[in-house]
Amino acid sequence: MQKNDIFTAACVGYTSEGAGVCRIDGRAVFVPQLIEGESAEIRILKVSNTAVYGKIERLLTASPERTEPDCPVYGKCGGCAVRHMSYREELRFKRQKVQNCLTRIGGGDIEADDIIGAGSVDGYRNKTIFTVGEGGVTGFYRARTHDLVPAPECRIESDYARRVAGAVRKYMRDFSVPAFSEMTGTGVRRIMARCGFKSREGQAVIVTGKGSLKSADKLIEYIRSAAPETVSIMRNVNDRAGDTVLSFDYERLWGRESISDTLCDLSFDLSAGAFYQVNRDQAERLYGKALEYAALTGSETVLDLYCGTGTITLCLAKKAKRAIGCEIVEAAIENARKNAVSNGITNAEFICADAEKCADELLRSGLRPDVVCVDPPRKGLSPEVPGIISKMAPERVVYVSCDPATLARDLKCFASLGYKTEKATPVDMFPRTAHVETACLLSRQ
Repeated sequence: MQKNDIFTAACVGYTSEGAGVCRIDGRAVFVPQLIEGESAEIRILKVSNTAVYGKIERLLTASPERTEPDCPVYGKCGGCAVRHMSYREELRFKRQKVQNCLTRIGGGDIEADDIIGAGSVDGYRNKTIFTVGEGGVTGFYRARTHDLVPAPECRIESDYARRVAGAVRKYMRDFSVPAFSEMTGTGVRRIMARCGFKSREGQAVIVTGKGSLKSADKLIEYIRSAAPETVSIMRNVNDRAGDTVLSFDYERLWGRESISDTLCDLSFDLSAGAFYQVNRDQAERLYGKALEYAALTGSETVLDLYCGTGTITLCLAKKAKRAIGCEIVEAAIENARKNAVSNGITNAEFICADAEKCADELLRSGLRPDVVCVDPPRKGLSPEVPGIISKMAPERVVYVSCDPATLARDLKCFASLGYKTEKATPVDMFPRTAHVETACLLSRQ
């Protein structure tokens, strides 16, 4: 098998990124935008010792689940991965992705529940970060590269983000403001737009290099004119080399320093650097499933590790006797404490510390929570965390995951420590991408 060879093959499954998998001469060949059950002539693009990649040369048999991609840059930017398939097929792929990880990596016999699909597959992102290129072009990087793909109208972003980006592009053109250069450390680097889908409040963050911001009053004027719902305009100064998205250096240009939104009947104050689920409606469904699995009666003590701005912690606190949230990002903890006060919740407390250190210190202090909830980043739990949790001996562990592979790895670890995975429910938080979240219930044996 060599580059540019052409083979006829059928698609028998999907990769974790949604590409089709074909079997040719005993090897797996990964083919983007090929749907399971389809057959095609495949041109080989790359052959290595570990993988073979190809592309569709000619589609021979089309699946009834195939749809015409409705985005001009689909397949070029690194965002959406499954716009060529129906939403029904996308949900099937994502549930199977979770199931494969639970079985093959986790080694368990748990059967994933039906996936919870989204009510809308477009315009669901309440936060978008655009990269700014030469000439004030805005867009997103091509997958696994730093090649900027112009995307003035991304279908999964909010209308608010689209208008803010347009205003900044106009400002850069009208006042000859350059894009960021690592050589000079100056210029506009990124645009972040966030809006509260319930509150309808908007926040624009302009990420720039060092130095003064040229005609800042005009930038403010342009943004407020294009997006009148804006209540906060911030500047983030990031002149570091590399691809760090945001620094911790914020400056208020106009309005407030944060916006508010409502989630699970709780109000949240969101600073520019605060974490908040980008799909509000699906976040409510995900957190609802986590609360169901926690099975609280009002008498329990609950520990929430990787708590962010306290969204899950405060939801748990409403149904528990005591809730403790732990997060390493200081700004997020400050937001969480403010959110507790603003919602009148007095039985929640927040600790700023690494999850492992926090859990270990609470264990040493004698804390024995009834339920532990974890919502780690994509890399999953720190290696020591499952062991510390098992020593606390909670009756139930609720694991909220954004990566099925690391979830399955951690569930296998919990199994060795006496915790059985009882339920797993995938939730589609990011329609048209390959990502999927999962809520799991583990019980102490």
